[in-house]
Amino acid sequence: MMTRLLPLFFVAVLPAPALAAGDKPFFSLANTDFIVLLAFLLFIAVLFYFKVPGLLGGMLDKRAETIQAELDEAKALREEAQTLLASYERKQKEVAEQAERIVADAKRDAEAAAEQAKEDLKTSIARRVQAAEDQIASAEAGAVKEVRDRAVSVAIAAAAEVIAAKTSAADQNSLIDDAIEQVGSKLH
Repeated sequence: MMTRLLPLFFVAVLPAPALAAGDKPFFSLANTDFIVLLAFLLFIAVLFYFKVPGLLGGMLDKRAETIQAELDEAKALREEAQTLLASYERKQKEVAEQAERIVADAKRDAEAAAEQAKEDLKTSIARRVQAAEDQIASAEAGAVKEVRDRAVSVAIAAAAEVIAAKTSAADQNSLIDDAIEQVGSKLH
C-alpha cells in the first residue's frame, strides 16, 4: 500500500506552481503553500500511524468477502430453484400424463358401459317382445278355446233341440241310459 502512495508524495512535495511563486521561499513558514503541504503530509502520517489504510483495506476486504458470500449464496439458491423447477416440471408432466390416462380409461369405461347398456336394452326388449308374443299366443289360445267351447255349447243346444224335436220320450230315455252306461264304463 505504501508503494502506491509514494508517487503521490512526490507529486505533492514538488508542486511546480508553488515554486514559481517567486517572492517567498517555498520552505518558509510564511509560505501558505508550504504550510498546506506540511499539514497534508502530517495528515497522511497520522493516517499511516493509526493504520487507516490497513483498516480501510480490511474493511474493503471484509465487504468484498461479504459480497462474495452473498453471491455464492445467491448462486446456490438459483441452482436449488432450478432443481426445484425441473422437479416441478417433471411432476407436472407426470400428472398431465396420468390425467390423460385417467381420461382415456374413463372414456373406455364409458364406451363399455354404453355397449353393455345397449346389450341389456336389446335383451330387455327381446324379453318384453317374447312376453308380449306369449301373452298374444295365450290370449289367442284362450279366444280359440272360448270360440270352440261356445261352438260346442251351441252345437249341443242345437243337437238337443233337433233330438228333442225328432225323438220320442222313449227314445230319449234309452239314449240317456246308453250315455250313462258309457260314462260309467269309462270312469271304471
